[in-house]
Amino acid sequence: MNEENTHTNELRGDAGSPLLLTVREAYLRLRISKWKLYDLIRSRLLESVQIGRRRFIPADALRTYVQRISRESLA
Repeated sequence: MNEENTHTNELRGDAGSPLLLTVREAYLRLRISKWKLYDLIRSRLLESVQIGRRRFIPADALRTYVQRISRESLA
């Protein structure tokens, strides 16, 4: 296995999905607009990280957000 494949595998979660999602991947998974996603990030309802000039959303942050809004809708 070459070094590039090893590095790529380390950036993937247990199920083979990436640990960090691009903004586009995140808003498509949530089925919301790009602007709504940025609003969630700006209001600190959704965690994000910046690497250089690019912004990423941890896959776990999406799960946490969905769990939180699910609990709130049941209350």
